[in-house]
Amino acid sequence: MSGPTSPPAAAFRALMARWATGVAVVTTHGAAGDAGLTVNALFSVSLTPPSLQISLTQDADTTPVIKASGSFAVNFLAADQREVSDRFAQTLPSAQKFRDLPLHRGATGAPLLDGTLGAAEFRGVWWTPSYDHVLILGEVVREELGGPGLPLLFFRSGYAEAEGPDRLRLVPPKG
Repeated sequence: MSGPTSPPAAAFRALMARWATGVAVVTTHGAAGDAGLTVNALFSVSLTPPSLQISLTQDADTTPVIKASGSFAVNFLAADQREVSDRFAQTLPSAQKFRDLPLHRGATGAPLLDGTLGAAEFRGVWWTPSYDHVLILGEVVREELGGPGLPLLFFRSGYAEAEGPDRLRLVPPKG
């Protein structure tokens, strides 16, 4: 007796597009320099100790840099940082992703992006492969609050903006 079959990837992608998420950029620093990518697959795990889990594709250029360095940062993007999200979502050389981007260094050496709602640095304490991704659990090393702005949100394959605490405005995708 066989079990249910998985839906096609496109159908699952369409379903998940109906789940509104925040947008963040994961950054790290290793022997080869800085690396980073846009993510929306993350969640807090525990308050004691403060920890968070991210999901990255195993073939992302940032994944092995995090593995080698043992640390990463999560930068929570503000509504006016769509360009930053778009830049880090592209397959570009790391130097190009960070070029002319205002940032400062955290305690782990990870680049922390200026203008975010906040950022936290993590020590990667647990790795587990999951299909074509790897789940990384990190324990907070340091955190900082950014400005009081509104979050950059993602919904139905496009950006959404919070206009206030109880209202979203959908922005049509580019192109």
